[in-house]
Parts: sequence; structure tokens; C-alpha cells
Amino acid sequence: MKKIGLIVNPVAGMGGSVGLKGTDDGMHREALALGAEPVTPQQTRVFLAALQKTGQIFFQAAPGKMGADYLEEAGLSYQITGKIDTETSAEDTLRIAREMVEQGIDLLVFVGGDGTARDIHDAIATRVPVVAVPSGVKVFSAVFAVSARGAAGIVDAFVEGTGFTEAEILDIDEEAYRDNHLSARLYGVLKVPEVRVFLQHGKEASRSTASNEEAHLDIADTLKEKINPETLYLLGAGSTLKAIAFELGIPKTLLGVDGLYNGERVGADLNERALLALLDQYPSRKIIVTPIGGNGFIFGRGTRQFTSTVLQQVGKKNILVVAAPDKISHLDCLRVDTGDLQTDQMLSGYISVIVGYRETRMMKVVV
Repeated sequence: MKKIGLIVNPVAGMGGSVGLKGTDDGMHREALALGAEPVTPQQTRVFLAALQKTGQIFFQAAPGKMGADYLEEAGLSYQITGKIDTETSAEDTLRIAREMVEQGIDLLVFVGGDGTARDIHDAIATRVPVVAVPSGVKVFSAVFAVSARGAAGIVDAFVEGTGFTEAEILDIDEEAYRDNHLSARLYGVLKVPEVRVFLQHGKEASRSTASNEEAHLDIADTLKEKINPETLYLLGAGSTLKAIAFELGIPKTLLGVDGLYNGERVGADLNERALLALLDQYPSRKIIVTPIGGNGFIFGRGTRQFTSTVLQQVGKKNILVVAAPDKISHLDCLRVDTGDLQTDQMLSGYISVIVGYRETRMMKVVV
């Protein structure tokens, strides 16, 4: 039997659908006030349901909504570590993670985002291996699995006896991120089971090179020919789209979702509620996104405003993907992780990526 710890950050990811770009520093309260729903419960349930080796696992769980509730619901064996109050904090994660290591766990599973990964690093460093279930707004660090189901695959491989490697944690400045500036640095590393097929690559910084700038100009020229003035266009986040929007003469928030109709911006830094309102207003609509550099995610990282509800209404046929050739040259595929399996499956398969002037490349989208 493997003794595996489980810690769930109850507020991770809540800021995404309402456009807050994170829940650090008590921002989950503002997210709740804006109508956000918890994200980690569903991700935790998906993770536990996907495990194949549960007969060889005994869980050491954080109390209540930080872990034990989900194991009880799934009918899995567990013992509770530590105590929590009604409102939890990072201090609970730090304290309980340390207690679990002292109790001799073989592996620690945590459900959260980049902030949770930093807390786990501060608590236990590389004393025991970890599996990170993605459930935050950004989830840019390389320590995370590609999805909750992928995290289950890593745990199963650990039970069978796999090797280990170290994965990086990025420190994202959330205050700057909310102000449309991406400031990141290497925070540290965590020890993870070496199951490359289920581990995401960390986000890579966009490179401002002559070839990339030329590609952005070419992509902008292609979009000028494609844009229908009677169609609503929802532009995703990233420096690629900001550069293309500049060439189109459109102001663009760097890290938010903006709306374009008839050559004018009809919304900036939109949350899910505002996106759904625009979809009600405009029957013809399309989404334009670019993959995250390094890991190829087009949905499920960074812009959680594109929820499964939004994506189902727009449909795969109305999604345009753009990227400079350098950005996708090292990617085997594109990825999605919306938290909803039906939506992920709807988005999977091959999609055309605009990489230059009237130039496209077919890439496979995988779940």
C-alpha cells in the first residue's frame, strides 16, 4: 500500500470565470461577491474517479473541504491529518503538508494553482514527490499535470513504480497580472513522478524577434481579409494577440478577453457573465486565441473566462487559432483543459492554425 496525502485548495481557480486572474491575497472573497463558483471540487472528483490503483492506496487527507469530503464521497479509505476552521488559508496548506510528511506519506497530491504550488514548496520542498492537479486560474508551472485525469495517470504510474524528476514552479506576480502585466520568475522546484506524457511544460516567454514580428504582420493581414464586420470576435489573451490587434488598429488588453464588432472594441477584459451577454446580443460570433508558449494550451490556462458554457455556445467551428511558426515549432499538439470533459472532447481533433499570410498549419488538439 502507498500512503498518499491529499490537500485541496478550496478557493483556487475561483477568480478565473469572473476575470480576476487569481485568488491570492484574499481575492476569493471578491470572486464570490461576483458570483464565482468553486472550481476545485469538480477537479478533485474527476481526479479521484480516474484513479485505477485505488486498491493499493491509503490516503492521508486534509480535513473537510480540503480533502476528506471528496474521499468520503468516493468511498476511499483515508485518515484525517490536522484541523481547519470554516475559512481556510495558505497557512493550513503549509501546516498540514508538513504534518503529512512527518506521518510518513510516500506522495503528496495537491489540487490548486501556481500559488498552491509555491505553498507546497515552502512547506516540504523536495522531501517527498508530489502530483499537482491543475485547478487554478493561471497554472503556468511545469509541476502540473496536463489535466485532472492526467494527474490520476501519474499517481497510477507512481504506484506501479516510476522514476522521478524535478519540475519548476513559477512565481507569478498576481497584482501585476491583474494590471495586465505578466511578471514571472523561477520560484523553485518540486520532485514529481517522471511521467512525461501527463506532465505539462511550463509557460515560455514570448520572444520579440524579427521573424515573429513579421509573422504577426502576416497573420494580421490574413485576419483583415477574414473579419466580417457583422460578426462578434472575442480575442483571447497574450502578447501575440495584442501585437496582431495593434496591427488591426484595435486596442487590446494583454491578459484579458476583449470583444470586437464592426471594427470597434465592444468590451475589454471581459468575464464570463459579460461574454455570455455579448453572445446573446450577437448571433454571429467567433473566438480568436493563441497557444500558450511552451505547453500549447489554447483553453484551460490563463483565460478561464472562456468557460465550458461560453465555448459550447460558440462551437469549435467558430474558433480561430493564430501563432507565429516559432511558437508552435516545438509543440507536438495543442491542448485543452476546460474542466468539462464534454467540452474538451468537442474541442479535440484537428484544427487549422493561422501562421502567416494565407498560411495555415494543421495541429491536433488533445485532452
